Amino acid sequence: MAFFSVIIPVYNKERFLVNTLNSVLNQTFTDFEILLVNDGSTDTSSEIIARYTDARIRKFYQANQGVSAARNWGIQEAKAPYLAFLDADDLWEPDHLATMFHYCNLYPSESLFNTAKTIDTGHQQIPAHYALKQTADFELVNFFEASRIEPVLWTSSVVIKKTALAQVGNFDTTIKSGQDLDLWIRLGLQFPVVFIWHRTACYTFDAGSLSKQSYLTPKKMNFVNYAAWEKENPALKRYLDWNRYSLGIKSKLRGDWNYYYEMKKGIDWINLSLKKRILFVLPVWLLQIGIQLQPVFIALGLRRTLFK
Repeated sequence: MAFFSVIIPVYNKERFLVNTLNSVLNQTFTDFEILLVNDGSTDTSSEIIARYTDARIRKFYQANQGVSAARNWGIQEAKAPYLAFLDADDLWEPDHLATMFHYCNLYPSESLFNTAKTIDTGHQQIPAHYALKQTADFELVNFFEASRIEPVLWTSSVVIKKTALAQVGNFDTTIKSGQDLDLWIRLGLQFPVVFIWHRTACYTFDAGSLSKQSYLTPKKMNFVNYAAWEKENPALKRYLDWNRYSLGIKSKLRGDWNYYYEMKKGIDWINLSLKKRILFVLPVWLLQIGIQLQPVFIALGLRRTLFK
């Protein structure tokens, strides 16, 4: 039995898929299986997948049901005790799984492991910035307290013990966007995160992909699911308010005023900085100027966004 099951959902990623798959096959640690779940691709992704004959690759096809359904199928079919996820347009450094193997063995009682990431802007690679002070090669952290800037769990750099998902459940397919956020919340309520400072995963900023343009994506998160928990957990409450802020601004930009006011109503303003409070009430036309400048900031390596 393999140590890792690497789950890769694929939907119309012909531009990136070869590099993504090769970044897995070129790992220095080789005790893994790859589960490729083709989510009804209509480009040449299916033909690319067919060309790979490595015995560690298992291939699945489903009519288009979305990334969560594809990931859940991979979870169901996975044979390894540890699950690694990778989006079909992101990349791993050659030592990603070796790094994860080291920490999984070092802390066998833990269930969540995540390495730091870099961001490929198309012009350069820049390090992601985290709201953590580095004290060692890794930190054992509370997800909510540590995720004020970049979340310390990210789909393409996380490893999850399969038994943890059996405890909290898989990706929620009823949430059409933001399913990863929902899963991180459920996991974060139960488990700490072994956050590893070594950067072994690379996020591809694809300006042509809606999934990468978060300000265009309607994340209809149902915060009611966490109402009881956030009353008792100040760290969770702060984290949810940061997300209400982000989702509220995105809703305003889409003209979804009902959802904007729903998010506004739930925020305890003491949890937001003065800058965020001002941005939240700015008129749409000023926010749109900031949106137009965001790709320029990212291309310059500044990684500035209105939504964090």
